[in-house]
Amino acid sequence: MIVRNWMQTNPRTIPSDMLVSEAKRLLSENNLHALPVVDDGKLRGLVTRANLLRMGHFVLRTQNPDEFNFFVTRLKVKDVMVRNPATVEANETMEQCLLRGQELGIAQFPVVDGKQVVGVISANEIFQLAAHCLGAWERRSGVTLAPLELGPGVLGRIADAVESAGAVLQALYPIGRHDDHADAGYLKKKVIIRFHANELRQVVSALEAAGFAVIESVETHRPALAA
Repeated sequence: MIVRNWMQTNPRTIPSDMLVSEAKRLLSENNLHALPVVDDGKLRGLVTRANLLRMGHFVLRTQNPDEFNFFVTRLKVKDVMVRNPATVEANETMEQCLLRGQELGIAQFPVVDGKQVVGVISANEIFQLAAHCLGAWERRSGVTLAPLELGPGVLGRIADAVESAGAVLQALYPIGRHDDHADAGYLKKKVIIRFHANELRQVVSALEAAGFAVIESVETHRPALAA
């Protein structure tokens, strides 16, 4: 999965000499999480909704007329922006983006293609991606298997067990920590299974009969087919 296909495209950008109060208004009214700061086509910084909201709340709490007037009429984006913000390339993978965000503790990145800002990607897009992968809008049934060693043929055996119960398999998601290694050298992972089935219990029974431990199951109704 490539960042370009999941980012917010055609991002709104602002100049560094814009008033902070105006940037805050743009973020709130457009429900944005961040605004890249661009001068003469070059990325200069980043302002985030969370930071500006905290700043605005602080000014309101002080109840100091001079501070409030300065915030509204004089404080500029260049005074508060994150300078030289971390970025991701449009052609990088989502995995690279996630790792960088985790390493740096950052929830949003400007996306660049060369030196040009072409998008923004934030925690919001990551949540949408997770929901898409897990079929949040498709109302799939689901089963989670206890951690197991994913040696050759294991995922195939899981798929065979699910389909032997009459289910229509939609996806398999192995999930594990990088340091959860089994004795044989294979990574131990939980496996999330998403499928459509008339009887969830039959799928669970088939998986258990095949030697897999089910730790949770969730049943949803299959979407009605269009006439």
